[in-house]
Amino acid sequence: MKEISVTEFKARLDAGTAPKIIDVREPHEYEMDHIASINIPMGEIPTHLDNLCESRDEELVINCRSGGRSGQITHYLTSQGFSNVYNLAGGMLAWKANIDPNFNVQ
Repeated sequence: MKEISVTEFKARLDAGTAPKIIDVREPHEYEMDHIASINIPMGEIPTHLDNLCESRDEELVINCRSGGRSGQITHYLTSQGFSNVYNLAGGMLAWKANIDPNFNVQ
């Protein structure tokens, strides 16, 4: 499984070169706080495969609270033919610890 660190992702976000990010947390988690992302809960990903991106080669970053759910979805998308999918290592907890201590995640 390919991963991207929160520091690398933040640098790409600041540079304007960040890939599309899909947040697979539940809506109530997403509403607490989120980074520039689209919220599609983990259980709904299979019904959205054709709408995730323009091609299955497009770069995607998947995130969740700690990296567990996003890791599962990264594996799933890879098995479905998506070739450029990255798990955000450590998820939003890593974002809070390394990027934004005021980020609201529980």
